[in-house]
Amino acid sequence: MNLELSAEQLMLQDSAFKWASEQWGPIVEKCDEEDWMPPDLFKQAAAMGFLGVSVEERYGGSNAGLLAEGLVAEQLSRISPALTMSLIAHSNLCIGNIANNAGDELKDKYLPGLVSGQLIGALGLTEPGAGSDALYGMRTRARKDGGVYVLNGSKMFITNAPVCDLMLVYAKTDPEAGPRGISAFIVERNSPGFSVSRKIKKAGMRGSPTGEVVFEDCPVPEQNLVGQLNGGVAVVTRGLDVERLMVACMCLGAAHEALEHSIRYSLERKQFGKAIGEFQMIQAKLADMYSQLQAARALTYTVCRQAETAGRGGKGTALTRDAASAILVAAETATRITNHAVQIHGGYGYCLEYPVQRLWRDIKLMEIGAGTSEIRRMIIARELLRSGSCEG
Repeated sequence: MNLELSAEQLMLQDSAFKWASEQWGPIVEKCDEEDWMPPDLFKQAAAMGFLGVSVEERYGGSNAGLLAEGLVAEQLSRISPALTMSLIAHSNLCIGNIANNAGDELKDKYLPGLVSGQLIGALGLTEPGAGSDALYGMRTRARKDGGVYVLNGSKMFITNAPVCDLMLVYAKTDPEAGPRGISAFIVERNSPGFSVSRKIKKAGMRGSPTGEVVFEDCPVPEQNLVGQLNGGVAVVTRGLDVERLMVACMCLGAAHEALEHSIRYSLERKQFGKAIGEFQMIQAKLADMYSQLQAARALTYTVCRQAETAGRGGKGTALTRDAASAILVAAETATRITNHAVQIHGGYGYCLEYPVQRLWRDIKLMEIGAGTSEIRRMIIARELLRSGSCEG
């Protein structure tokens, strides 16, 4: 199913999958077993143009759009959702938010290095006591002191924190204003008071480093404010909509690969004198896996195209409703498909040398990160009830 992809988009899909197969295929087990990231990951991805797919050409990108960026994420995730997660945190959460919200001076200063892979980026939103309640529960503060803002607080579960050179950080600049008192800042890793307190051990997404970040009287130049003072909620909400679409695309890739492994195994594995693919229970699983994957893909691609032309996202928009719907369907579909893949492989599926168990462990995160499935359902229902209709 190509869903009317252009020749250029089909070529991009093909090149992303071939590159990941050749570059990552031989090392994915090492990445998973040792929680190891190849040191040249970002520079290699940049050389293929994968870090600036939707960024303007003046900064080194190809300006190919969000769907093209999602297609790359999908194909890379077939080989390693974990390594793809680090690239997406860099290219979408950091680069994308800076490109869409920062002024020209900041974009000129940081985007070329990020797009070229010379700099590694991250995003700091979630906190130890504020995950689903990220906006209302935020405790990190940024206090103005002359020509700088002084940050104090911490961020939790931050992808790329142990390896990043800079981070887009959200902090309260007007604590009394709630979510309307949040601002976004670019914080360089070498800033005094910036530290990664620990690298977090995870069940999946191993090879993608995750850490806790602490700010202790960390000075940030006022010029590093992204967007408007106390306007961070607009950066967050539009950014979350697009993040959810990229995560949905990652889910498609992992689910696709789990289905491919399951089809091959069903043809090769014999029980009771015949291939297990001849048994109706296996056939039913494969049919469900394929049908649900194609439905999730159609929805996700459609909303990616919608996001390319939509204005703002966030509360009160069709984009925020539909992005939540896409990731809800894609993540739960991918979890179901990878679970079926393990079941089809039987005991071998539970062994570490078979890749389906890694896809199964990796993809569970997608029902938790970028807003849990429960939060996604709340967003969809809120927007439906707000508009009084499912149209538009």
